[in-house]
Amino acid sequence: MTPPPVLRRVALLPQPGFSMLALAGVLDGLAAANELQDEVVWRAECLSVTGGLVMSGNGTAVQTAALPPQADWHAVFLVTADTGPCEPALATWLKRWAAEGRVLAGIDAGAAQLAACGLLDGQRACADWPLLDGLANEHPAVAWASGLWAISDEGRRLSCAGALASVDLCGAWLASLHGERFGQELAQWLGVQGLRPQDERQRAGYSERRGAGSPKLAEALALMEANLAEPLPTEDVAQLVGVSRRQLERLFKQHLDTLPSRHYLALRLARAQRLLQQSSQSILQIGLSCGFSSGPHFSNAYKSHFGHTPRDERSRRAQAWRTPALPGDSA
Repeated sequence: MTPPPVLRRVALLPQPGFSMLALAGVLDGLAAANELQDEVVWRAECLSVTGGLVMSGNGTAVQTAALPPQADWHAVFLVTADTGPCEPALATWLKRWAAEGRVLAGIDAGAAQLAACGLLDGQRACADWPLLDGLANEHPAVAWASGLWAISDEGRRLSCAGALASVDLCGAWLASLHGERFGQELAQWLGVQGLRPQDERQRAGYSERRGAGSPKLAEALALMEANLAEPLPTEDVAQLVGVSRRQLERLFKQHLDTLPSRHYLALRLARAQRLLQQSSQSILQIGLSCGFSSGPHFSNAYKSHFGHTPRDERSRRAQAWRTPALPGDSA
């Protein structure tokens, strides 16, 4: 007689501003697991400390139930875009679950909050790429990696970058439990060619895609992406890729219709905008980490590019968190 399937409960903890795409990746992976094998039934529940609506970064609200006093979670997925410490009540829960041996997963910036609780010391962990420099400074005991996802040796600490990386992490974790063949079937079920490996570089293909017409341009773009905190002078970028400054400027004008310095500034400001929206670092810290020499320098450049100041950007996020969307509202 075939034994009945084992029930394994998974707690999903979306935090304000979380990525709906990242949350959906985990839900899709668990749904696929229920379709592709009959040994385990995975039951996912969206929860928060007090319950209620939690708004994502795109304005869509998710209904959550309050965390119950007791629950036999097999795994807990913390889905957030904020690198700041989580609320004290949640930190208490996370430490308790860690002591009980539960699987803890940090999605997008979730690893940052696990690290703030001291739950990733000595572990390899991943987070969304614009956050890595700051996290390495704030949590030096964690081995931050620039890949897509990471699973600890004992399989009880999971982390990944944002968006679709959650699919790859969840798929790899489930494949470690259900077998390699399951991972292949999961990829087919999800309609993708295959799950991406953990060491695949985040944003891989950006430089190659933008510089597809010129290897030298692609190399220059990669250098800029790798040096956002301490921008390289255009002369240095040209020298490092083996062309003259004038040649480099011609390449940028031909393929991107801009100058190297302008494109470099746009990259730094895009990173600053993401940090303002998704991290709890101060405005000055963000400006300095994106290569601006002072607060006024950062503010003036930001306003010139986006039409509003970094402080206005932060205020918009705070206002959005205070007014969650209601079911049926347009996103």
